[in-house]
Amino acid sequence: MKRSSIIFLCLLTFGQIVWAQNEEKEERKGFQKENFFTGGSISLSFFNGAFLAGGNPVFGYSLTRWADLGLVGNYTYTSYRDYSYYGSDDKLRQSVYGGGLFTRLFPVKFLFAQAQVEHNWIRSKYIPAPNSGGVSQVQSISGNSVLIGGGYTTGRDPYNKSAYGYLAVLFDVGNSASSPYKDNYNRTIPIIRAGFNVPLFQGKGR
Repeated sequence: MKRSSIIFLCLLTFGQIVWAQNEEKEERKGFQKENFFTGGSISLSFFNGAFLAGGNPVFGYSLTRWADLGLVGNYTYTSYRDYSYYGSDDKLRQSVYGGGLFTRLFPVKFLFAQAQVEHNWIRSKYIPAPNSGGVSQVQSISGNSVLIGGGYTTGRDPYNKSAYGYLAVLFDVGNSASSPYKDNYNRTIPIIRAGFNVPLFQGKGR
């Protein structure tokens, strides 16, 4: 993982903490259980002969009206064609599971920037081209990812919490060749995630 990416994430998290302390005076102070939220997203990507699909459940907390912090789970299936350097019709299939931390900043209520770190376990199966004489191989590894990007929300109201949908585009800026978001040539595969957020503990007794 690139040192610059780590520094960026540290500064982003530190900025959230500092800015949260300067929130408007009328906002309620301290821990509030109604600031918890859950939800998730669906990942889908097509790029340079690669296909990726997966799901990402989330559980988080709104630090302020414009900053969220949370946990994310991950399951992803990926398939690559022309995996061989020689251009044959070899294939690589991967099943990925793991999790990590994410943070979102909302400069306006319908746009956000997102940073996310993940650690994933990866099971890969190499399938040689027919009649190539190659041998199928199975490998299990793990790798880190640093995802940076942004997105758009629909129906988000930071003052009167309600469920809303979002669409995000993320890129892995880390340098781990074991990341599930890199192809065989270590090129980043853009990640498109469509999902929803649901606020918790929004009953009358809050």
